[in-house]
Amino acid sequence: MTATNSRRTIVDEATSWPGVTSGTHRFGGIEFRLGKREIGHLHGESLLDVPFPLSVKEELVGSGEAEEHHILPQSGWISFRIRSNDDVEHAIQLLRHSFEIASESSLRRESNARITMLKERQL
Repeated sequence: MTATNSRRTIVDEATSWPGVTSGTHRFGGIEFRLGKREIGHLHGESLLDVPFPLSVKEELVGSGEAEEHHILPQSGWISFRIRSNDDVEHAIQLLRHSFEIASESSLRRESNARITMLKERQL
């Protein structure tokens, strides 16, 4: 698989998930969003950056599944270098994990908003 095919595979998979869109990232490359929330982005052909809660980031870096972010090592962001076909699948798994966290967070916010609205109606 060539780098271009790797990128296409990742873009096609990530944009097949409900609500995920892709577009140009502000620092170049392709970003993936769930609504307004970024779930990750590709720089060029071989570097994936993905945001996570700090505890998840620490687990991923500690287990060797990802690296500290190449520019913001103290943040919740991780970097993952795509060097082989096997790395493409792992990149997709990392993005999927970020997507699931973002989806759960969105559902909680929506649920809390509905509860607040119902309480306000009762007042």
